[in-house]
Amino acid sequence: MSNDNWDYQEQDISETEETATLSGSTEMYELKTHIHHNLMDQVNLKILDEYDEKTLRDKLKDVIRDLIEKENTPLNANEKLLLVTDIINEVLGLGPIEPLLADPTVSDILVNTYRQIYVERNGMLEKSPVRFQNDEHLMRIIDKIASNVGRRIDESSPMVDARLDDGSRVNAIIPPLAIDGPALSIRKFSVDPYTMRDLQTFKSITPGMAEFLAAAVKGRRNVLLSGGTGSGKTTLMNVMSNYIPDNERIISIEDAAELQLQQPHVIRLEVRPPNIEGHGEIVQRDLVKNALRMRPDRIIVGEVRGAEALDMLQAMNTGHDGSLTTIHANSPRDALTRLEHMVGMSGVPIPALVVRQQIAAALDLIVSIERLPDGRRVINSIQEITGMEENVVSVQEIFRFQRESVDSRGHVIGAFKATGIRPQMISKLKERGIVLDDVIFDPERIYE
Repeated sequence: MSNDNWDYQEQDISETEETATLSGSTEMYELKTHIHHNLMDQVNLKILDEYDEKTLRDKLKDVIRDLIEKENTPLNANEKLLLVTDIINEVLGLGPIEPLLADPTVSDILVNTYRQIYVERNGMLEKSPVRFQNDEHLMRIIDKIASNVGRRIDESSPMVDARLDDGSRVNAIIPPLAIDGPALSIRKFSVDPYTMRDLQTFKSITPGMAEFLAAAVKGRRNVLLSGGTGSGKTTLMNVMSNYIPDNERIISIEDAAELQLQQPHVIRLEVRPPNIEGHGEIVQRDLVKNALRMRPDRIIVGEVRGAEALDMLQAMNTGHDGSLTTIHANSPRDALTRLEHMVGMSGVPIPALVVRQQIAAALDLIVSIERLPDGRRVINSIQEITGMEENVVSVQEIFRFQRESVDSRGHVIGAFKATGIRPQMISKLKERGIVLDDVIFDPERIYE
């Protein structure tokens, strides 16, 4: 057969309604499955490791094209190219969602059983025409993701947190917990990590706020980042961590490794779930304790969720200044309350007043992040912890985002501004040679 049938072989096929329908049709799926099996029979999987990805893709294309020709199935050039792409994605990637992973405009991929996939673009959810063929197809991809990071998912362990090679966060849950079928959620991370300038471009932060946060990190202040799910806590932590000097030793501790620290001296630790017998689990608290024996300059905990909060506070109070962590909370005051409750989960009988005193002594700054209804993420409050007043941890707000209204297109109208309060930490920053211009704390300067 003439090579003219492959005229489109070098063109990119985008996931449009038409291509998704072709890919999702029963006939195409059966043909793809048949060719996939034949390919696996012909290819020595051990040899695949000898080639770089581009060379491997080119070699697989040639083999797949020959297999398609042998089928004698009437297909046009577009359908053939789509079939080749789908099979390569099945072998080397994550099947139907591979194009979504490659799409830089997509930040979240939400697979609601094999029938339905939603994506988030610019902070808003939209339905994708892409879909899996059946539950078995989706389960195969979920199992591939889990096994790549040494995790397992089955009826005895029907939930898993994992990550992709690029650091994207993955969560999967399957029957019997997921009643209607397997569900997969992927939080993508930018190949090129965001910078503080990017956040200013997105109008998530003002130049003055950015300068203050950078100074707090350089000046080794302990910072707690709080916000709801999807508000951008991890992104902000990555951005702020860029200001940690390259000569410092950083230990990062996470449930599923997703931080993109750029410094040369970084040790990344990740929890381990129990094995099939229920043994061998390593939790974040164990890793925090171990990190203290590793001579860290700074400890970064991806998110405090339980008893490790006590060990994190003790680390901050015993010479590990400049540590960063995040917590799920809707406001700075809620963050302090949650932190207090988490210390109580440690099982150590510590009076509430003592816990609050430890919190006040350990933390210097709370940065609250919010995802607005229009999808934009903003830093809605930066508050400094100033100590204790009677039995309460006292704070003072340095910057805030003030909502005003919503326009006809649903966009939130508001403004960033300083409260006019000069932080107490200014003197401590000066001791380290960091001087901030008082103009950034001017309440008359308003940024929309």
